[in-house]
Amino acid sequence: MNRHSLTLSEARLWESLKGSRLGVGFRRQVPLGRYIADFVAPSCKLVVEVDGGYHAERGVADARRDHVLGRLGYRVIRVSHEAVMQRHEEALAVIRAALVAEAPEGC
Repeated sequence: MNRHSLTLSEARLWESLKGSRLGVGFRRQVPLGRYIADFVAPSCKLVVEVDGGYHAERGVADARRDHVLGRLGYRVIRVSHEAVMQRHEEALAVIRAALVAEAPEGC
């Protein structure tokens, strides 16, 4: 479901992603197929999902979602709420690495 307000961890991560702060443009809450992705770098076909505590019980559903997004041509990475809030630079390093790894030309 598309939300008008971001969670605390999503808002914190958005501050680091918006305005091409990682060298790539990101959009937030992007419709992709039947899902709404937290953050998408369209030029890199990269989806970044922030997982809160409830995702621990959603492993099968998250895997299905990642598979569907993969079939649409997107790579999906997940960062935990805890990483974003407590180890922010580490979470950004994971995203930077994903931007480089297997990135399409022009990313």
